[in-house]
Amino acid sequence: MPKVRVAGFGVSLDGFSAGTAQSLNDPLGKRGPEIFQWFFHTKTFCSMHGQEGGSIDLDDEFARRSMENFGAFILGRNMFGPVRGRWPDGSWKGWWGDNPPYHAPTFVLTHYEREPLVMKGGTTFYFVTGGVEEALRLAKEAAGDKDVKIGGGVSTVRQCLQAGLIDSLHFVLAPVVLGQGESLFTDLDLPALGFSVSEHKATEHATHFVLEKG
Repeated sequence: MPKVRVAGFGVSLDGFSAGTAQSLNDPLGKRGPEIFQWFFHTKTFCSMHGQEGGSIDLDDEFARRSMENFGAFILGRNMFGPVRGRWPDGSWKGWWGDNPPYHAPTFVLTHYEREPLVMKGGTTFYFVTGGVEEALRLAKEAAGDKDVKIGGGVSTVRQCLQAGLIDSLHFVLAPVVLGQGESLFTDLDLPALGFSVSEHKATEHATHFVLEKG
């Protein structure tokens, strides 16, 4: 049965999943990339960016799983770009260039309407103004018998968890202390939401935790 999943989601030791002051030069916020060092060295990451090489190891196994069997994606507005408020024009097309890594229908949460954006490689961005539940309904229709991935950012994952919409979580605990940023777990009771740890494995770069809803 298809699931709604969070996968490959980095978390610092003090519970932050993004840095402060996101901008064009800092898509993940200040120091945000430090929680994704486990990912950047993998073959999966290199392949996603059209590069050769990369490690084939346990981190790569989790990286590959974090992009497998998805038929649609949901992103928060900040995950799509640094533009705030009304869309001034259609010039901003995401952080990823002409061929984004999703290769599937991708639904972006926003308060402001915008026409769908067709990109290379099979990604089409749809801009949803009806909230996360409307986005999930559309994503499930688009995904068919495949899973839907909640790609972030932090507020979108938190909102989906609080609404009981997520079935599976793969967090990656990085050996980094950020001190400040966007907190993922504040006021979230994961056991009360039905989650328990089903898998945990450590590597040189991080510890991977998978939680499933019972």
